[in-house]
Amino acid sequence: MSDTTSQWTTSAEAVARDVLSRYAADVDRQARWPAESLEALKAGGFFGLTVPTTHGGAGAGPRTFADVLSKLAEGCASTAMIYLMHVCGTQVIVAATGFGRRDQLLRDIAAGRHLSTLAFSEKGSRSHFWAPVSQATADGDVYHITAEKSWVTSAGRANGYIVSTRSAGTTEPTTSTLYYVPEGTTGLSVAGSWAGLGLRGNASAPMRLKDVDVPASDRVSGEGGGFDTMINVILPWFQLGSAAVAVGIARASVAGVREHLLGAKFEHLGQTLAALPNLRAELALMQITTDAQAAFLHQVAWKMENPQPDTMLAVLGSKAAATEAALQVTDLAMRVCGGTAFSGQFGVERNFRDARAGSVMAPTTDVLYDFVGKAVLGMPLF
Repeated sequence: MSDTTSQWTTSAEAVARDVLSRYAADVDRQARWPAESLEALKAGGFFGLTVPTTHGGAGAGPRTFADVLSKLAEGCASTAMIYLMHVCGTQVIVAATGFGRRDQLLRDIAAGRHLSTLAFSEKGSRSHFWAPVSQATADGDVYHITAEKSWVTSAGRANGYIVSTRSAGTTEPTTSTLYYVPEGTTGLSVAGSWAGLGLRGNASAPMRLKDVDVPASDRVSGEGGGFDTMINVILPWFQLGSAAVAVGIARASVAGVREHLLGAKFEHLGQTLAALPNLRAELALMQITTDAQAAFLHQVAWKMENPQPDTMLAVLGSKAAATEAALQVTDLAMRVCGGTAFSGQFGVERNFRDARAGSVMAPTTDVLYDFVGKAVLGMPLF
């Protein structure tokens, strides 16, 4: 671990411990926006973690990002998911060429003045986010967009949205274009509420774009180049980040179970639950599973920074492996902690619910298994 990575990880651990974890239960219970936690991330410079140093950011790469995000997820998974989507949106802006607002937005992000997110999922394409069914129409240098987006993290809270549509004039489902749509744009609105089983604080509500006008200068991909940006820019960061969130949730579960086993007692025996070998064995399995995924996470992040022939294979597998492991670990945590967890008396039950999201977020685990299988066999993914 480099000195820079270590410094950011230490800072993230402190923010997660002192702020995120303090508000996580209330954020979950009220399904409210984690305002205090996001203010702490702004104040700590985390919004600009991956922004180039030329624009005031830290210029951090995937390894630092993964370490930071996993620490944040230990404190509050809702906040961590908001942050993950912010970084994904930021990376689109970093990679954009010919985008007139790029430099100013990156400076605003680095200063903590701008929260970004993605608006991709649609009812018609569901988890196949790379194939939007909405379609832009072109009128000179202006695009007209009408779209129904199913789940948009930070809906109504973000300062800017990276929006996908099928490109104007095409009939190909994967020929798409990405646009930047700022908050307050006429025709952009939140179209529902968010009451998820888990990640209840991340405001993943549906959004509607009705006759939204976007100037050509606000394209953040090439015309028809949205698919390439999704796969080559967004997907690696999203996959890595989703895996990091899952690892953080698993670590929080291990810590919660450890605390429970050392603290809960059989008063008549004068023993804590830690005296039971079956519970120790289940805790051991949780720890081993979590450590294995943390190691894989670090390997994938290293391969993103040092591209290898199998980098994309590792990227595809990272989210599937970590999110499924988080399901296993949180299942065990619920069993080990029994009625205390089931009655929602501490964070293990929240971790259990938060962990459910990863496997069904696009690309889902089943889709990723198919992608990995195709990649191993040398078959085209799409």
